[in-house]
Amino acid sequence: MRVQFYHNTEDPLALACELIARAQASGRRIALRLPDATSVRRADQLLWTFDPGSFVPHVPAASPLAAETPVVLAEAGHTGWPHDDLLFNLASDVPPDFERFRMLVEIIGRSEAERGPARARWMHYKQNGHALQAFDSERREPM
Repeated sequence: MRVQFYHNTEDPLALACELIARAQASGRRIALRLPDATSVRRADQLLWTFDPGSFVPHVPAASPLAAETPVVLAEAGHTGWPHDDLLFNLASDVPPDFERFRMLVEIIGRSEAERGPARARWMHYKQNGHALQAFDSERREPM
């Protein structure tokens, strides 16, 4: 399993929406794991508005259409995603079922409150033998 970290992100949710739109356009199925219900609502709104020329089909994980929809949104406590292709984690902990996915994307903001838990997740993935890649979100290049 590959794990990609995007560091130094001004707005993690905005970057997630951009990357999700690209991934969905190439046929990927995406789970977006967010810290809380407020973040889920914000992600839902942002996926509708961040790019006026695009459409990113998405639903909350509890929707009866979740298994048929390419992008599924849920709070950190959710398990039982309808697919196992690509997981975006914007929560501060290690997703309990992350190993079932083909790829995990971690998007980290600029504050120490975000970077500290991200370092712990990085070490967790590394100690468990996962292939890690780090990118600087601002420069859009590998670190």
